[in-house]
Amino acid sequence: MARFVFRRLALLIPILFGLSLLLFLWVRALPGGPAIALLGERATPEAIERFNRLYGLDRSLWEQYASYMGRVVRLDLGASTRTNRPVLTEFWERFPATIELALAALLIAVAVGIPLGYFAARRFGTWLDNSSVVASLIGVTIPVFFLGFLLKYVFAVRLGWLPSQGRQDARLAVEHPTNFYVLDGIVTGNLNATWDAIAHLILPAIALASIPLAIIVRITRASVLDVLNEDYVRTAEAKGLTKRVISRRHVLRNAMLPVSTTIGLQTGLLLSGAILTETVFALPGIGTYLVRAIDGRDYSAIQGVILIIAVIYVIVNLLVDISYGIIDPRVRVR
Repeated sequence: MARFVFRRLALLIPILFGLSLLLFLWVRALPGGPAIALLGERATPEAIERFNRLYGLDRSLWEQYASYMGRVVRLDLGASTRTNRPVLTEFWERFPATIELALAALLIAVAVGIPLGYFAARRFGTWLDNSSVVASLIGVTIPVFFLGFLLKYVFAVRLGWLPSQGRQDARLAVEHPTNFYVLDGIVTGNLNATWDAIAHLILPAIALASIPLAIIVRITRASVLDVLNEDYVRTAEAKGLTKRVISRRHVLRNAMLPVSTTIGLQTGLLLSGAILTETVFALPGIGTYLVRAIDGRDYSAIQGVILIIAVIYVIVNLLVDISYGIIDPRVRVR
């Protein structure tokens, strides 16, 4: 197992190198540039030249790429051309908001998706099974931004049950030692702030969880149906084992391998899906930061954020591979 983990970590180097090269060329192929975006279309050629010289944009592409990778090796992602602040600093300031949203969405998707998929498979052909299939198809097809606007209109505008934007009520005087608002309320003993942060998370988390939830339901249902038809399940039933024992020892454990893979993939995709969700609900996370960086042709910010998200995605998939041996003892990576 240790050799497998080391090998996967070593593969991270060429993956990130190839991604950084493609990302570097793609960003610079965008129309316009940071000088035009920041100084405006009426900027003089002299002002644009000074700006490009200040940020090293007047050099050749390969010189710029070599300089950028040299900084990345030192964990320096450069400075934003919009704010002139280190990209890594701005990333860590906004990352907690995205993590809270992604974890809340993942919790909803897993807590609802796995039981619903399991019970749908156990009651194959009934109204519960048919309803779960139809609901999962609808969940996959509805765009996240449309569902977000719909939830805002119904539960925030019409009913007034939940807030429609932001992370917390601006009128609350709350300390944020970790910048994780839910955790900060617990740490500081301010339960009102904790509930307010949770209330601000409910609608965006539901919107972001819609697609992963639908996928997890379908994968769980299909996987459980396959396991229920195995000989060892029928043998366990013939031996007189209770349904609870059969479900825990034989059905769920064997059905969780493809489900865990799906959860790992969806965890990485939640970070990209958060871009639309954060924009709709005005959450100050990585998604809104990346949108502004693209609008302003902020090369360093775009490259830095996408590289970090790629690292997180690879690490999550590595953890999923390691979990195989924990879920099913027959699967051991040597």
